[in-house]
Amino acid sequence: MKEVMEYLEKYKEQHLEELQHFLHIPSVSTDSTHKEDVKTAAKFVADYLKNAGFETVEVQETKGHPLVYAEWMNAGEDAPTVLFYGHYDVQPPDPLDQWESDPFEPEVRDGRIYARGASDDKGQVFMHLVVLKAFLETKGSLPINVKVCVEGEEEIGSANLYDILHEQKEKFQADFAVISDSGMVAKDQPTILYGLKGFTGLEFTLKGPDNDLHSGLYGGAVKNPAIAMAQLLATMKNEEEVVQVAHFYDQVEPLSDEERTLIKDAPSEDYEESTGVKETVSEKGYTAKEHTMARPTLEINGLYSGYQGEGTKTIIPSTATAKLTCRLVPGQDPKEIQDLLVKHLEQHVPKGVELTIKREPLSAKAYKVDPGHPLITKAAESFKETFEKEAVYVRMGGSIPVVEWIDSIYQIPVVLLGFGTPDDRLHSPNESFPVAHFDKGMKTIVHYWEKVKYLKQ
Repeated sequence: MKEVMEYLEKYKEQHLEELQHFLHIPSVSTDSTHKEDVKTAAKFVADYLKNAGFETVEVQETKGHPLVYAEWMNAGEDAPTVLFYGHYDVQPPDPLDQWESDPFEPEVRDGRIYARGASDDKGQVFMHLVVLKAFLETKGSLPINVKVCVEGEEEIGSANLYDILHEQKEKFQADFAVISDSGMVAKDQPTILYGLKGFTGLEFTLKGPDNDLHSGLYGGAVKNPAIAMAQLLATMKNEEEVVQVAHFYDQVEPLSDEERTLIKDAPSEDYEESTGVKETVSEKGYTAKEHTMARPTLEINGLYSGYQGEGTKTIIPSTATAKLTCRLVPGQDPKEIQDLLVKHLEQHVPKGVELTIKREPLSAKAYKVDPGHPLITKAAESFKETFEKEAVYVRMGGSIPVVEWIDSIYQIPVVLLGFGTPDDRLHSPNESFPVAHFDKGMKTIVHYWEKVKYLKQ
């Protein structure tokens, strides 16, 4: 490893400049005006892998944006094969007036590199590309067999990736997967993310009269859809944050004492400082950390009805609409939960209004890997060698659908090797990534490839 580490140190400034070139490309996948820019970013990834020494590099066209696939399979049959996944597309930079510097003119200041995609996910993807090149430049080989999958549609739901992984199963097959699209609980605090929540949701509307009505003429005779919505929502969760939808918790795996200890030992967030709330609330019998990491949730994400302008408009609104999502834990099936939500709404809809439901098409199951798995313990050891701290173990309240897809299609462990920090401002103006994490992250990855080369499944 000495030669590889020396290479990374020698070309440190060059690698930062190359990252800036990557970040300069406005690969906004959701905006059709950036279609060519997205293709340019895919070409950047493909060209870098070719220059690094990968003989097989493909830019696969999809129904949307292209996917980059590459492989280096010369480590031998006794060495494990890893599938590295990442994405090169980014969120829109809006609102532009809140950026202190141009989102696509990367700038380093105060130890951070500022640009859209710096943390999510170009910075973290590029770390892996550099390490692969460092091994091939210095050693002429990699410690393990590597397959690379870098897509351009993650920020729009990975619209075509599931079909590609399923239809080209043999091509992407590996012994385990590594994804660096997550972060640490604090700067310089190595974090093992061993679980993610699943996701499902729906939007529903209550319709009363055909049009808004004069509240003086019709109040007391016609059901107000906004009041009906409040009454219906109140049936879904009680004041102790316990979901009241029948059978919602039936398949939830219980939280073990060991996991409760892992969660308790993880650093705590100061919610008042980070969110402005004076008091936290959580499901009865669980702490806020336990609820966010390891218990299912039901949240209203949007709620609208009636007049929204200045002053008063005395009406009975024609409709009321709510958007609802659930974060799920191992054991819960998104389709079953969605069915339970629909059934509950249909059974509890108040008289005088009509209910229509639109199901959220994107869903994902929760993912969890044994925190004692050798691939996970080797990640913790690699973090410690670089950051000189013991890693903490956490489950995350968010969802990354591709993790569950890889798990279900290939039935292999997924290692979430994240280097972001809580201050990175993902999806927001002034997104950034610590330069120190860029450097330490690459060294951690070097250690990891060396440590797992004997862990053939």
